[in-house]
Amino acid sequence: MRPRFILASASPRRRQLLSDAGFEFEIASPRVEEISHGWLTIRELTMWNAARKATGAAGVSPDAVVLAADTLVAIDGEVLGKPADLDDAVRILQRLSGRSHEVWTGVRINHPARGRSRSFHEMSRVHFRKLDGRAIRSYLAKIDPLDKAGSNAAQGHGMEIIERIDGQIAVVSPSIARSGLVAGAVEQVALALRQLVHRIGDQPPGVLRRGGRRRVGK
Repeated sequence: MRPRFILASASPRRRQLLSDAGFEFEIASPRVEEISHGWLTIRELTMWNAARKATGAAGVSPDAVVLAADTLVAIDGEVLGKPADLDDAVRILQRLSGRSHEVWTGVRINHPARGRSRSFHEMSRVHFRKLDGRAIRSYLAKIDPLDKAGSNAAQGHGMEIIERIDGQIAVVSPSIARSGLVAGAVEQVALALRQLVHRIGDQPPGVLRRGGRRRVGK
């Protein structure tokens, strides 16, 4: 029997990445307040928040396999959250202009019915072009920066401001989307699902649609 596969996220970018990879899944958006304790490292914060999201969704659907992720952007060791307003978004992009910053993603997969879980993380380095005021205003006019950590995302118009990306994120689909679930992470998700479910004799969740690019169950 194949368990249900749930993505615990309202992010359209994460949904699109999993869908493009061929996964079949349901959507859940648990109401979980993300923590930002200063004594935790960026990696620990993303891992903890991902675990909290997965646990929240699993509490509602304990029979399902639940996938959750959390992404943080940091520069000079400081975490950059979502901007408070457009002026704040401008200030953040001015700070990132001509520099590189880190993108950390924590991923958690829970299978509460079997008491099993898997966690892992990814880190990529994003190098910005040198941006003047006109370039920043032009970019912000094309996106909604208020729902994005660091006021930006690489998909869509992202390459107008990004020079290059080092790490797993550089091979993301679609385009070079910084969705919080990068291509390398998707591969790890597929592996984790096999390990999590095959050991207990179930069919793996999220088996690809006909014509998909990857078959998780193989």
